[in-house]
Amino acid sequence: MNYFELYDLQINFNPDQKLVKQKFYALCKQYHPDFYINESQEKQAEVLELSTLNNKAFQVLKDPQKRLHYILELKGVLVEGENYALPQSFLIEMMDVNEALMELEFDLDILKLTALKGQTLAIEASLDSELKALTLSFDNCNASEQENALNSIKGIYYRNKYLWRINQSIFKLKH
Repeated sequence: MNYFELYDLQINFNPDQKLVKQKFYALCKQYHPDFYINESQEKQAEVLELSTLNNKAFQVLKDPQKRLHYILELKGVLVEGENYALPQSFLIEMMDVNEALMELEFDLDILKLTALKGQTLAIEASLDSELKALTLSFDNCNASEQENALNSIKGIYYRNKYLWRINQSIFKLKH
């Protein structure tokens, strides 16, 4: 059973968070181990497993990044160990960022570092905007159109991961 099925929700990148929370609390009450103290060991183990599943589901469904990763895996779009090829245009843009980062590692200049951080924030904002449009599109289209949206979302997912690593390097330079 996947987390969306557990909460009786459609697979959706933007689920109603109020509803997610309601489902979580309802299942917390339903599967609270204290209510099954007089049941068999088997039943107690089953309830504990369901309670754990509920907690994991809530952690994933309430967090946009975890939810994004989960849906891409659930739909079979993310494959463990996959060597995803980032778009050439993005790699060229990142090459400039990486060169500036390497220069800053040898000769730290706060103004250049601030400018670089601003550049990466602008790229991140652009990706986030594109991602938001794609996830809303996914949530509102039919199954055949969803596949195209998923592949585009996957591309942004990997670009964001790359950008996150660059931002970690920038953060290390600041400290």
